[in-house]
Amino acid sequence: MKQDRHNKIIELITEHDIETQEELASLLNEAGFSVTQATVSRDIRELKLSKASPDGIRQKYVFLSNNLPNLGEKYSRALKDGFVSITQASNMIVVKTFPGMAMAVAAAIDALNIAEIAGCIAGDDTIMCATKGREEAALAIEKIQNITSV
Repeated sequence: MKQDRHNKIIELITEHDIETQEELASLLNEAGFSVTQATVSRDIRELKLSKASPDGIRQKYVFLSNNLPNLGEKYSRALKDGFVSITQASNMIVVKTFPGMAMAVAAAIDALNIAEIAGCIAGDDTIMCATKGREEAALAIEKIQNITSV
């Protein structure tokens, strides 16, 4: 349950500009997670979320990629070290990796439990990720880029 809640928190802060713990608690409750402000505070600390001001005006919670949740050191390193590029092809995502790294990067992507990705197939240096549609593919790409870009 906790891991599901943490995954949902990352999804919510990626999709919404959340400024307060109360906003986050409200969105989690709407999503079916019964939480208090104290639980959200603990989750924020465990996930090592930070506040940033991308527009220079308002602050919002952000997830820094060097704090990959429960991915483990090997998956985290594989994702960051093996990743070359990502592109969208309709409802598919094509991830390019360094030769021989696709399986490891695909395992790391699977471990992220990105809701928009139905599954991945890996070759030597290419991964194909299936999504339900174009919008889901775009959201998944954004999530992966947020992790691999820092």
